[in-house]
Amino acid sequence: QVRLVESGGGLVQAGGSLRLSCAASGDIFSINTKAWYRQAPGRQRELVAEVTNSGSISYADSVKGRFTISRDNTKNTVYLQMNSLKPEDTGVYSCSHRQKLRTYWGPGTQVTVAS
Repeated sequence: QVRLVESGGGLVQAGGSLRLSCAASGDIFSINTKAWYRQAPGRQRELVAEVTNSGSISYADSVKGRFTISRDNTKNTVYLQMNSLKPEDTGVYSCSHRQKLRTYWGPGTQVTVAS
Protein backbone atom coordinates (compact mmCIF):
# COMPACT_ATOMS: atom_id res chain seq x y z
CA GLN A 1 0.00 0.00 0.00
CA VAL A 2 1.10 3.55 -0.78
CA ARG A 3 -0.19 6.69 0.91
CA LEU A 4 0.14 10.12 -0.68
CA VAL A 5 -0.35 13.51 0.98
CA GLU A 6 -0.25 16.81 -0.92
CA SER A 7 0.64 20.18 0.55
CA GLY A 8 1.34 23.73 -0.62
CA GLY A 9 -2.01 24.75 -2.06
CA GLY A 10 -3.60 28.09 -1.32
CA LEU A 11 -4.89 31.38 -2.66
CA VAL A 12 -2.69 33.52 -4.90
CA GLN A 13 -3.12 36.45 -7.26
CA ALA A 14 -2.84 36.02 -11.00
CA GLY A 15 0.81 36.04 -11.98
CA GLY A 16 1.90 34.59 -8.66
CA SER A 17 3.57 31.29 -7.82
CA LEU A 18 2.97 28.22 -5.69
CA ARG A 19 4.98 25.09 -5.03
CA LEU A 20 3.09 21.88 -4.38
CA SER A 21 4.61 18.88 -2.65
CA CYS A 22 3.44 15.29 -2.47
CA ALA A 23 5.03 12.93 0.03
CA ALA A 24 4.63 9.18 -0.42
CA SER A 25 4.93 6.49 2.22
CA GLY A 26 4.48 2.75 2.35
CA ASP A 27 5.65 0.09 -0.07
CA ILE A 28 7.44 2.21 -2.66
CA PHE A 29 8.97 0.42 -5.65
CA SER A 30 11.80 1.95 -7.63
CA ILE A 31 10.04 1.64 -10.99
CA ASN A 32 7.17 4.09 -10.84
CA THR A 33 5.60 7.13 -12.41
CA LYS A 34 4.47 10.19 -10.48
CA ALA A 35 2.01 12.72 -11.82
CA TRP A 36 -0.02 15.78 -10.96
CA TYR A 37 -3.66 16.09 -12.00
CA ARG A 38 -6.14 18.89 -11.50
CA GLN A 39 -9.91 19.24 -11.59
CA ALA A 40 -12.11 22.31 -11.47
CA PRO A 41 -15.85 22.25 -10.68
CA GLY A 42 -17.76 21.21 -13.77
CA ARG A 43 -14.57 20.18 -15.54
CA GLN A 44 -12.99 16.82 -16.25
CA ARG A 45 -9.84 15.82 -14.40
CA GLU A 46 -6.78 16.50 -16.53
CA LEU A 47 -3.16 15.44 -16.43
CA VAL A 48 -0.93 18.42 -15.67
CA ALA A 49 2.55 16.90 -15.53
CA GLU A 50 4.19 13.50 -15.24
CA VAL A 51 7.66 12.19 -14.40
CA THR A 52 8.97 8.62 -14.56
CA ASN A 53 11.59 7.00 -12.33
CA SER A 54 14.12 7.49 -15.14
CA GLY A 55 13.40 11.21 -15.34
CA SER A 56 11.21 11.42 -18.44
CA ILE A 57 8.84 14.37 -18.13
CA SER A 58 5.71 15.47 -19.96
CA TYR A 59 3.42 18.48 -19.51
CA ALA A 60 -0.02 19.52 -20.58
CA ASP A 61 0.18 22.12 -23.34
CA SER A 62 -1.64 24.62 -21.13
CA VAL A 63 1.15 24.67 -18.51
CA LYS A 64 4.29 24.28 -20.63
CA GLY A 65 6.82 26.96 -19.82
CA ARG A 66 5.08 27.86 -16.55
CA PHE A 67 5.05 24.67 -14.45
CA THR A 68 7.96 22.40 -13.51
CA ILE A 69 7.64 18.90 -12.10
CA SER A 70 10.51 17.31 -10.17
CA ARG A 71 11.08 14.44 -7.79
CA ASP A 72 13.36 13.56 -4.90
CA ASN A 73 13.55 9.79 -4.63
CA THR A 74 15.45 9.90 -1.33
CA LYS A 75 12.40 11.63 0.18
CA ASN A 76 9.77 9.84 -1.94
CA THR A 77 8.43 13.26 -2.81
CA VAL A 78 7.28 14.87 -6.05
CA TYR A 79 6.97 18.63 -6.52
CA LEU A 80 5.12 20.95 -8.85
CA GLN A 81 6.48 24.47 -9.15
CA MET A 82 3.76 26.69 -10.62
CA ASN A 83 4.69 30.13 -11.94
CA SER A 84 2.77 32.82 -13.80
CA LEU A 85 -0.48 31.41 -12.46
CA LYS A 86 -3.72 32.18 -14.25
CA PRO A 87 -7.32 32.05 -12.99
CA GLU A 88 -7.91 29.06 -15.25
CA ASP A 89 -5.30 27.14 -13.23
CA THR A 90 -7.75 27.08 -10.31
CA GLY A 91 -8.76 23.62 -9.15
CA VAL A 92 -8.04 20.72 -6.85
CA TYR A 93 -4.56 19.37 -7.54
CA SER A 94 -3.94 15.70 -6.80
CA CYS A 95 -0.77 13.67 -7.07
CA SER A 96 -0.65 10.08 -8.21
CA HIS A 97 1.86 7.27 -7.92
CA ARG A 98 1.70 4.39 -10.39
CA GLN A 99 3.57 1.14 -9.79
CA LYS A 100 3.05 -2.58 -10.28
CA LEU A 101 -0.16 -2.10 -12.29
CA ARG A 102 -1.76 0.01 -9.53
CA THR A 103 -2.29 3.73 -9.23
CA TYR A 104 -2.49 5.49 -5.86
CA TRP A 105 -4.00 8.92 -5.24
CA GLY A 106 -3.64 11.63 -2.66
CA PRO A 107 -6.67 13.50 -1.30
CA GLY A 108 -5.82 16.67 -3.23
CA THR A 109 -5.03 20.27 -2.34
CA GLN A 110 -6.97 23.36 -3.43
CA VAL A 111 -5.30 25.95 -5.63
CA THR A 112 -7.20 29.19 -6.21
CA VAL A 113 -5.89 31.93 -8.48
CA ALA A 114 -7.68 35.26 -8.12
CA SER A 115 -7.97 37.67 -11.04
